[in-house]
Amino acid sequence: MQAVRQCSACASRAAGGLLRNQSDFPVLQNNNSVFRGAACIRFLSATETRTLGVHKLGEKTSPPSVSAVTSSDARGLFDIAVTQQVENLSQDSLIRRAASVVTDSSSTFLSQTTLALTEALANYAKAVHSRIAFQRRYLASLGKLTAAEEDMLLQVVHGWRAEAINRLDDCKRYESTWITAVNLCKNAAESAENSGAQQASLSMRTNIQVAQSQVEEARKLSADADKKLAETKVEEIQRKAEYAAFNSEEFEIHEAYLRED
Repeated sequence: MQAVRQCSACASRAAGGLLRNQSDFPVLQNNNSVFRGAACIRFLSATETRTLGVHKLGEKTSPPSVSAVTSSDARGLFDIAVTQQVENLSQDSLIRRAASVVTDSSSTFLSQTTLALTEALANYAKAVHSRIAFQRRYLASLGKLTAAEEDMLLQVVHGWRAEAINRLDDCKRYESTWITAVNLCKNAAESAENSGAQQASLSMRTNIQVAQSQVEEARKLSADADKKLAETKVEEIQRKAEYAAFNSEEFEIHEAYLRED
């Protein structure tokens, strides 16, 4: 408002000066007050076109009308919000949310136990295959190695055998925990379905199927390793029998030569 009064004063002085002495127009043209007054007038004109609620100079301005929310409308909005909150906190809704939390936690438990079991099975299969490789190498070199080399190779075979036993113990331990996790997830899926959390139940059953498929694949690998180990043991028995028979024949021939001598 102070700026408007100053602009009005500037405009009045400039206009009065023009009316009193029009012959001084060239002089007034260079007067700063004239330019200030003209600038203020242009500013006020532009402001009137842009700003709502600004009237002509000298008139009282009234604040713009603002649509206010009545107390009854506010109470109605509050009642709606409270009703929605009560619906969201109903017993059925709370049970569904709790069932979803249970399925999420059970899924995490199942995922971790599945990972541990599949890794244990894979490590067991790796240890068995390593044992088979060195055991077949030992059988193929019977009678061709020195006593020290043969003993060293046997130590390696025994080492992988002990490693396979340790890994098998891990498999049994993790498998017990994994079975517990599967049963827990089945109960969680059933509870979610009964409480109305259909999506959580469906997701839980899908996770169970995926976990069972992964474990089944890992079990196949370990079973294949056990099968090859059994075949290697049979091969070991046959090879040692052949080697013993060959040594026995050599011993009998050697004894015959000694008797002839």
